[in-house]
Amino acid sequence: MTHPARLRDSAPARQVAGFGTFALDAARALRDRRTWGPLLLEQMRRLGVESVPIALFIALFTGIVLALLSKYIFTGAVPIYFVGTLVGKAIMLELGPVLTGMALAGRVGANIAAEIGTMRVTEQVDALETLAYDKHAYLVVPRVLAGTLMFPVVTALAIALGVTAGYFTSLNLLDLSSAEFVKGLQIFYKFKDIWYGLVKAASFGAAVTLIGCLQGLATSGGAAGVGRRTTLAVVYGCEAILVLDAFWAVVLL
Repeated sequence: MTHPARLRDSAPARQVAGFGTFALDAARALRDRRTWGPLLLEQMRRLGVESVPIALFIALFTGIVLALLSKYIFTGAVPIYFVGTLVGKAIMLELGPVLTGMALAGRVGANIAAEIGTMRVTEQVDALETLAYDKHAYLVVPRVLAGTLMFPVVTALAIALGVTAGYFTSLNLLDLSSAEFVKGLQIFYKFKDIWYGLVKAASFGAAVTLIGCLQGLATSGGAAGVGRRTTLAVVYGCEAILVLDAFWAVVLL
């Protein structure tokens, strides 16, 4: 007889294996372009364009707070132009991609899980299969591709606004000159600072949308089941973002 503790210990491994199998099924469905192709642009609009306002709102105040914190941290210790360095580096490398990803994990992941979960409990997914549609090509692939393509776009806009907000905060509240802020921004800048954040954002988009689709298709138990799976999609999406953030830091930095 298997000990209950061993069953609990093996649960995460089963979840990871199930996620891997699901991702492979979605990858195979990429061949069915006639099914997912017409749906892609609409998903890009829903998951990406409609997420821009919340991402920009977060980026605006992130830039303001970072500038104010930088002034406080560097007072009397290092040259004041390092405010630009900290604002630029922190937003481009870390806070821009991660905070945007977390916000979109809540909005996009929950939206996908709730939508597909409702389709599952109302037997619409079964109807698709009856009509000979591949559920992965119809439901999963367009959402995952849209998330992978649009998360970097939304993140790029958030980074631009965050740095701009830090710039204007430094000029108006910290008595920095424009030349000082720009000097700090440029002095340690590397091209990697931009593409590193965008690579992370693309991986976040793929993970969040895959998890949302997986949880939606695993839904059972009516409205309560939809709510439970939606919550899990957000929680697991945020956890995946943190794991991927650490992974890319080890691999690319």
